[in-house]
Amino acid sequence: MPRKKYIIANWKMNLSLAQTLSLAKKFKEKFKGFKQAEIAVCPSTLVLADTAKILRHSGIALGAQNVFWQEAGAYTGEVSPAMLSEAGCGYVILGHSERRKYLLENYEIINKKVRAVIKNGELIPIVCIGESSEERKTDRRDFVLVEQLEQAFSGVEIFGNQRIIIAYEPIWAIGTGTAIEPAEAEYAHKIIKLALNDIVGMRLVSQNFNVVYGGSINSKNVKSFADLENMDGLLVGGASLNADEFFKVAKEITK
Repeated sequence: MPRKKYIIANWKMNLSLAQTLSLAKKFKEKFKGFKQAEIAVCPSTLVLADTAKILRHSGIALGAQNVFWQEAGAYTGEVSPAMLSEAGCGYVILGHSERRKYLLENYEIINKKVRAVIKNGELIPIVCIGESSEERKTDRRDFVLVEQLEQAFSGVEIFGNQRIIIAYEPIWAIGTGTAIEPAEAEYAHKIIKLALNDIVGMRLVSQNFNVVYGGSINSKNVKSFADLENMDGLLVGGASLNADEFFKVAKEITK
């Protein structure tokens, strides 16, 4: 039986409140009756609750782009897992490469966030990993991916049917318009699953984990990714800002 695919739209900091709600309505209409994959959208934290109202009963899940690792307290500007759940979220992106680059987020911090989200039990974490251009050129990709996974899941206890998504996003491919070669993505996903087998055990990897790809995916290049054995879906950035384009991506990857 084919594994369920997850197709996640990351709208980043691109849309105003009005634009977000307009796009959410277009997604709702476009994906009416779409059952081939789990669709999730991740707008800005500011508009989560309003977006949740639009997407209610649509079959489209809501996700956040970030979370803090404490349940409550004097942490100005931060949002807890419980707050995201209350706002209607079912997913949250952790450790996106842009946060690692611009906000100096490291895997010690990401590990705390993974623990907090799993403890909360109501959110599916989308844990981002990926190598830089320099790490790729010096043949350090495999080492980097394994190290990032080890740090992200160090001491993490996974309960029951907790779903965890790993998003492989090669940093050098993000926002460039040039996706990774499908064979290279397949190899990286295989490395990720083998590493997870060692970190959390084969049974949990099989039952609880999915690996998706993120990095300059669009309707023109997605077809070559559709049949990759170790790819369970996509984390889509720029192409998700247009409902028609994102729908084409979703249709193509689930054929």
